[in-house]
Amino acid sequence: MKAIRKPGAVPGLVLCDAPVPEIRSGDVLIKVRRAGICGTDLHIQQWDQWSQHRVTPPVTLGHEFMGEVAEIGRLVQNIEVGDRVSAEGHLVCGHCEYCGTGHAHVCRETRIIGIDRDGAFAEYVSIPAANIIHIPDSIDDDLAAVLDPLGNAFHTVLHTDVAGRVVAVVGCGPIGLFAIGIARAAGASRVIAVEPHEGRRALAASMGAHDCLDPLEGDVETRIADLTHGYGAHVVCEMSGHPDGVRSAFRMCRNGGHVRLLGLPKDAVKVNLARDVIFKGLNVYGVVGRLMYRTWIEMRDFLVEGRLDIDPVITHRLPFDRFQDGFDAMNSGEAAKVVLALD
Repeated sequence: MKAIRKPGAVPGLVLCDAPVPEIRSGDVLIKVRRAGICGTDLHIQQWDQWSQHRVTPPVTLGHEFMGEVAEIGRLVQNIEVGDRVSAEGHLVCGHCEYCGTGHAHVCRETRIIGIDRDGAFAEYVSIPAANIIHIPDSIDDDLAAVLDPLGNAFHTVLHTDVAGRVVAVVGCGPIGLFAIGIARAAGASRVIAVEPHEGRRALAASMGAHDCLDPLEGDVETRIADLTHGYGAHVVCEMSGHPDGVRSAFRMCRNGGHVRLLGLPKDAVKVNLARDVIFKGLNVYGVVGRLMYRTWIEMRDFLVEGRLDIDPVITHRLPFDRFQDGFDAMNSGEAAKVVLALD
């Protein structure tokens, strides 16, 4: 089969021949139709400091995907050949205290497809049956391919009730853009996007942001205070990972509010904890992946019921062999979400 792989500990990726994965008795072999390029894939392509300490080549990339079941292991139940599916890409142990108490998303034994084992940038991928997610017919292939990052946004926004509240989203990459649409769909009274890139601010507006602020044009905390009767946002979703974005997230949040941290800083971030967190009584939550499997149920229901349109975030659809064009578009900031077609 064809696969996009990280062949060694150097920048770059290659499209090459690879063996079709073998499945065990509890696994499912999926013929991939669509795969989404993630920011994590960019890090691995560039072979940055994070990648060098996290990834061991050679490995096939890709953890955002959908396809159809091509083969099932002998112990697999409730999954049939031909089923249309995606999958939770975090593979957990299933028997530790975290997994047994509804916190599998922070299992210490988590392995991630496309990072710790071969992923879905290939014609076929092997996934444990327990991780398989069936896709309703009303969700088209391109949207089904990006349920993984959409789930990150659902986890971030809906960890707190946002109905009737002001939500600020700092950083309008694909997950930040998803978060804007989710906040609107969940009944937020006002959604404020904070993003320096003009094109991303335009996408934020198309996803329903009431206000789109450029942090390079001045004090966003003051502007958000002006928009909220001097109080600040009830919920702040920090999606950029930029040190300035992280510090600003705490300052733009109202006393007793909620800050959700999803963006990954490259280095340590200096924060005035006493002034900006402790004495404000903030609730701070680090977002890891998706809640298994509550987040997937929420996504399915929002999309099937027509409450959320994420199509504007998918700015590029490309054939599999043009993957480098997709990476280039994301690296340049031209693209939001890129979906590769394998069928």
